Amino acid sequence: MTTGYEPLDIPKPIADDIWIVDGPAIKFYGMPFSTRMTVVRLSDGGLWLHSPIRLTDALKERITALGPVRELIAPSVIHYAYLTEWKRAFPEATAWIAPGVEARARKHHIPLEFDRHLAGAVPGWSKDFDWLIVRGSKVVQESVFHHRASRTLILTDLMENFERSKKPWWMWPMIRMAGIGAPRGGMPRDMRMTFAGNEDLLREDVLRMILWNPKRVILAHGKWFEADGAIEMKRSFRWLLEE
Repeated sequence: MTTGYEPLDIPKPIADDIWIVDGPAIKFYGMPFSTRMTVVRLSDGGLWLHSPIRLTDALKERITALGPVRELIAPSVIHYAYLTEWKRAFPEATAWIAPGVEARARKHHIPLEFDRHLAGAVPGWSKDFDWLIVRGSKVVQESVFHHRASRTLILTDLMENFERSKKPWWMWPMIRMAGIGAPRGGMPRDMRMTFAGNEDLLREDVLRMILWNPKRVILAHGKWFEADGAIEMKRSFRWLLEE
């Protein structure tokens, strides 16, 4: 299944010491979703992998050519499925999970091998990142990260930005209804509903992300924002910030 983001399983540099790796599409509620991993070379030379995608021998070789894999990040309950296979391939790496991941894996009988919880942690890699766990949702607590050196904000599902040319025609009405069509994607409307009653918490966390002043915003699904990151955040969350 093509994704529109080929070549797949190839680290693509987007700034100094940061790459994205587009992976194969997966089915989610019967719909194809492209996958994307972000790789950062930390100031100590180790690699930090966010939202690991399906691991292949070729991808493993390409990643290890960039440096030693030290940190594996499962940033939400929707982005952890491949964490264990990466942990087994790189047992010396520290695997981190967001709130809810352990319970979700247990509920769905998915093997999960990890080392640390992100909640309440002060990791050594914090010197390279601003980061927080977004508060207020009744369903998912997404961990978001801002790589200071490259001014790159790294998200998963908090924002989506699907391009019409890369999706089957029958998905487009749903994409438009959800408010996640490129070039003006944003938080899916069904996710907005999970913050009902807790919008103040979400607003505080979105404002913190905007104050980080990101230059670019990487998304797990769809076209990422290569420039004007803070401006795109303000646009995407206008519905929340102007309440």
